[in-house]
Amino acid sequence: MNLPNCPKCNSEYTYQDGELLICPECGYEWTADEQVEEGLVVKDANSNVLVDGDTVVVIKDLKVKGSSSTLKIGTKVKNIRLVEGNHNIDCKIDGFGAIKLKSEFVKKA
Repeated sequence: MNLPNCPKCNSEYTYQDGELLICPECGYEWTADEQVEEGLVVKDANSNVLVDGDTVVVIKDLKVKGSSSTLKIGTKVKNIRLVEGNHNIDCKIDGFGAIKLKSEFVKKA
């Protein structure tokens, strides 16, 4: 039987256990008919998938590094851009300028 490589770590050593396919290297489990999402997947604090151009709302007061200002809870951020990395949202906020945010501190509006 020819099983697909692991969608998470691309290991070729996957095996089948009932209806599940399992990767022994990273421990990921999936079903054969499950669609694997391609590319960058970024989720907000409520596990909603974000896409470029979305509007999000800040859910926690955030200190802005290098500034004495604080980004207040409820601040609406329009037209976000998703990027790789720890701070995975690039955006421009009126009064702050260009800033990077972590997706765990925002929710989709």
